[in-house]
Amino acid sequence: MVGKGTEGLSFSMNVSVLDCQGCGICVGVCPAKEKALAMKNLDSQRDKQKYFDYAVKNVSVKEIPFAKSTVKGSQFEQPLLEFSGACAGCGETPYAKLITQLFGDRMYIANATGCTSIWGGSAPSTPYTVNKQGKGPAWANSLFEDNAEYGLGMQLAVAQRRDKLAENIKKLAETTDCAGLKEACDEWLANKDDAEGSKAASEKLLSAIGSCECGLCDEILENKDMLSKKSVWIFGGDGWAYDIGFGGLDHAIASGRDINIFVFDTEVYSNTGGQASKSSQIGQVAQFAASGKEIGKKNLAQIAMSYGYVYVAQIAMGANQAQCIKAIAEAESYPGPSLIIAYSPCINHGIKGGLTNAQLETKLAVETGYWHLFRFDPRLKAQGKNPFQLDSKAPTANYKDFLANENRYTSLKLQFPERAEELFDKAEQAAKERYEHLLRLSKLYE
Repeated sequence: MVGKGTEGLSFSMNVSVLDCQGCGICVGVCPAKEKALAMKNLDSQRDKQKYFDYAVKNVSVKEIPFAKSTVKGSQFEQPLLEFSGACAGCGETPYAKLITQLFGDRMYIANATGCTSIWGGSAPSTPYTVNKQGKGPAWANSLFEDNAEYGLGMQLAVAQRRDKLAENIKKLAETTDCAGLKEACDEWLANKDDAEGSKAASEKLLSAIGSCECGLCDEILENKDMLSKKSVWIFGGDGWAYDIGFGGLDHAIASGRDINIFVFDTEVYSNTGGQASKSSQIGQVAQFAASGKEIGKKNLAQIAMSYGYVYVAQIAMGANQAQCIKAIAEAESYPGPSLIIAYSPCINHGIKGGLTNAQLETKLAVETGYWHLFRFDPRLKAQGKNPFQLDSKAPTANYKDFLANENRYTSLKLQFPERAEELFDKAEQAAKERYEHLLRLSKLYE
């Protein structure tokens, strides 16, 4: 039994032995008291594969009474991203997987060229998949330079098609002699922009139209893929969002349209050789910053917040899962542009112990004040509430201990020890000032 309302059901976690990449993250994040998971030799586990195969084939999706927008509830939803081509333990894929669990059956994804597009669409296969109803993310990759515009175009096309569909359904409601059909039309029009409500109303409308023969009905049926509310997402890394594609990103959020931009922030050009980006931190070693980057990280979040009508959040899954899911759910429900910046450990960071410790490293990043968690929701201002919510506390761990855990910083200390101390002191001070600035913002918005 997994909770109230699930009496008679049981839950088990079955691992696909033949698909395990051996990263060990599941073992690392398993609660210390439980330690239900352990890494074992592949040959000793081959006979367990049959249990996974049986579950996939025979276990049906159940109606679970837990909210999808909670940590527990989200993990009972089917991921529509599986078997990606990413590095084992990648810090990016957990975010994409989570988003597909929440909105995958009605998602459009515009993906900037970069790591996310490589593991997201490695020909001839793709990790994005569909559920048993054949619904899943509609994914496409665009150029590095214009992905935000590409995603904005998707949203404009979807909006235009749905507006035309609504116009036809309204006409049908006004002209039909069938009370049941009119009721179904009115219900859909009332729930058109509600994620779950539009799904239920769409099924009723299609059932009511049935064998009805008229021009409007035919046109509605031809565009039935637009009946449910769509969720348009724009994916990309920091090289795209902070640098080469920033102009397009700024143009897209300034449009005021209902788009969701998700930045997988690795603080480096991960896919093209590890070059420094405007997201790279002071003291970080990367291509074109071999002796450590001297200037601070661009504040993309504050640039977006300056518009006043953009939902903005910074998240870090390993540090606060509840805040991560809350921010994603809020951003998607916001009827305007949203920007989420997610801290994403990368193989280029050179974390001690490898990406097995990716989620733990994310937690340490927040505890040391290297990364901060917050949400800016313009809707709260209209309710007389503070739209800026600072979700991370003042640092409780040593900043330089975090730097000492990653090769992108320790390599500088090995080659240029004096310069390293100078830049690390500068970086630590900058981190403190960022947190103090966030505290001032919180008071300002009060």
